[in-house]
Amino acid sequence: MRDMFQVNFSHIRLLRFAGLFTYLCVGTPLLTHWATDRLNLLHRSDFALLLWSICYLVFGVLYWAVTYDLGSRRHLGLRLFGLMLMTLASLAIGWYSHSGLTAMFLALMAMVLPWLLPFWLGVLCMVLQNACLVAVFSRFPEFPSLALAFLQTIIYLGICALAFVASVVASQQTDEREALRRLNSELRATRALLAESSRLAERMRIARELHDLIGHHLTALSLNLEVASHVCNEDAVGHVRKAQATAKHLLADVREAVSELRQDDAIDLTQALRSLTEGVPGLNVQVSMPPRFSVEDPRRAQVLLRCAQEIITNAAKHSSARNLWLTFAYAGPSLLGLHARDDGRGATRPAAGNGLSGMRERLAEFGGSLALETAPGEGFALTVRLPLGEQPELAHAPSRGVPPALSMP
Repeated sequence: MRDMFQVNFSHIRLLRFAGLFTYLCVGTPLLTHWATDRLNLLHRSDFALLLWSICYLVFGVLYWAVTYDLGSRRHLGLRLFGLMLMTLASLAIGWYSHSGLTAMFLALMAMVLPWLLPFWLGVLCMVLQNACLVAVFSRFPEFPSLALAFLQTIIYLGICALAFVASVVASQQTDEREALRRLNSELRATRALLAESSRLAERMRIARELHDLIGHHLTALSLNLEVASHVCNEDAVGHVRKAQATAKHLLADVREAVSELRQDDAIDLTQALRSLTEGVPGLNVQVSMPPRFSVEDPRRAQVLLRCAQEIITNAAKHSSARNLWLTFAYAGPSLLGLHARDDGRGATRPAAGNGLSGMRERLAEFGGSLALETAPGEGFALTVRLPLGEQPELAHAPSRGVPPALSMP
């Protein structure tokens, strides 16, 4: 009963809403007479209060936009530009109010920095933001000397550093969780592949036992009954003939069963492939495949799994995609095809990293190929072709349609 009321928040969502709560708390002076009294003390007009309020609202809107889908690499340039505008808005609030409210906003931005910038670049950005705070504090009547303004900034820098480190830890935990998820999906896919291989090995063992033992004994029994039919008396001949016919029927049934067991000797990849595509955070993976998608060679099955895993990883980490479409099909009588496309940012000239190079090397070992198509704003599209190395007529797959996306030229 208690689990019904539990909300499953991720680290990113918790940080985002905690930052929103802090932002709302920092804005409470605008709802009281403190802001008006503060500006009257500074001999500022009501126009300054209006600018203060506008800067506060601008910061909130930018914060909500920058932290949306935090952790992804989509629109990174716009996020950094929004972060710069947030810095200017926070400094303006401190300038108009002559208060330490700016430091609270800088702490919020310090929490966001680890998700947008590398560690040391984020540290540098945080230090530069607080250095600008020294210039703001030096204009306050409360800080007649630059040393006092610098001392006050150091105190606020400690708060920003705490928020920054906490966010770094959350970011690392998220990365480690994603690495564990990928490892777990790979292990589940491998376990499904091993289970399928074990099933096939057991079928082959049973087929050999039926053929070598029962088939042999039935053949010997049929021959002995044939001899017995010639040496027995006339009263027993009819019964011997019936027994001989029954033995022949049993032998035919055993041979048919052995043939059926040997025909269905392909590895079904359906469950293994679905294990790879489940639960990818931030990426909606849509899979299309035949009801029974099988490969006879375990090595080729492993190559296909590794290619699918690499495509999913690249789409989730590098392409900034929200959707990934995977189509597995037979692109010919003895040719397997995989077509993948996403709705990511694409690229003009994609660099061939270790992932794509590894895919090409695995496919080249079996005479396969990989084709890549991309353009800025149009995502990535990959087509994998892998020869099966088997006979065109397959008893376990009587009909293999050729999808348009995978049809051979």
